Amino acid sequence: MSERTPTEPQQLRAEIAQTRADLGDTVEALAAKTDVKARAKAGVEDAAAQARKKITTAAGRIEGAAGAMPLAVVGAAVLAVLVALLVRRRRA
Repeated sequence: MSERTPTEPQQLRAEIAQTRADLGDTVEALAAKTDVKARAKAGVEDAAAQARKKITTAAGRIEGAAGAMPLAVVGAAVLAVLVALLVRRRRA
């Protein structure tokens, strides 16, 4: 709020509207912080994305180092990571 209180009705209305908008933003931010389920879901999605990235990077390194890696080995590694993510998700 400003140091001086506005005396014009239009200025008061504008300041009230701004205060309401600020309060609405604050309430939304607090509601988002208290939504544990959504935050947990976002965490799982982030972990899954990071795991996919690491798998892709590792698979690329393995293929580069060993030539043509059998598809079954790469598939088994992907499956193992997905199972680990599902187990982690159920525990959360």
